[in-house]
Amino acid sequence: MQKVFSVLIIFISSVVLAFAFNLFLLPHEVLTGGVTGLAMVFGLLTPINAGYWMALLNVPIFILGWMKLGKQFIVNSLFSVLVTSVAMIYIPIVQVTDDALLSSVFGGVIAGATIGIIIRFYSSTGGFDIVSLVLIKKWDVPLGGLFFALNSIVVVISGFFFAWDLAMYTMLSIYITGIVIDRIHTRHIKLSLMVVTSKGDDLKKELLANLVRGITVIEGQGAYSGENKKVLYTVITRYELAVLKPIIKEIDPTAFVSVSESMEVMGNFRRD
Repeated sequence: MQKVFSVLIIFISSVVLAFAFNLFLLPHEVLTGGVTGLAMVFGLLTPINAGYWMALLNVPIFILGWMKLGKQFIVNSLFSVLVTSVAMIYIPIVQVTDDALLSSVFGGVIAGATIGIIIRFYSSTGGFDIVSLVLIKKWDVPLGGLFFALNSIVVVISGFFFAWDLAMYTMLSIYITGIVIDRIHTRHIKLSLMVVTSKGDDLKKELLANLVRGITVIEGQGAYSGENKKVLYTVITRYELAVLKPIIKEIDPTAFVSVSESMEVMGNFRRD
């Protein structure tokens, strides 16, 4: 059921993304970033629909993703790209508003929200999404910022082929998309997790079985009760917290848990 739910969410998000492109961005020749933006350029300059260009340009990037991010991720991403491409072919390009600024803002917000959701469900929209995800495994930076930096090349192309005011709208759209992605995709945010428990050995075993993290065990004692406790300390990503909460609650419902955001992590910390 979980897999079916994930596929359904990816499908719906991909269709909504196509609506954002065809109803808000393309009618004003305002582009989105990266490979999708290049597909839009080719779609506007040639009689071939942007959906076809999007599928074609993603081929070499999917090969990179297969090698670096794994089979399941690429299968999910292929599904997302195909759904978006087909939806873009069948959804008519309709101008919802005459205001290019409004279209840039709303198109950017919708695109950022859907891309962020798609990535959270272990998928991507192809293109520079995959390149960005490969790079953040090396550099622990916000995905939205990297997305914005890589996709800025589309702004220059947009300016040369169309008009520089539209290029500025494109920059605005890409910037908003990046901000919204970072509000949804929070893997780069690290959390310090401290658990004080009387069932330290059992909890440690379960955490190690469900994490790729090391755990530091500290002997402790309750100041009031005098009961011997174990303090488990580790640093996790925000995504992993959702996995660990039910485990801790099941093993020791009375455990004291403290979670705080870590400003910086140094040393041997696995980024993926």
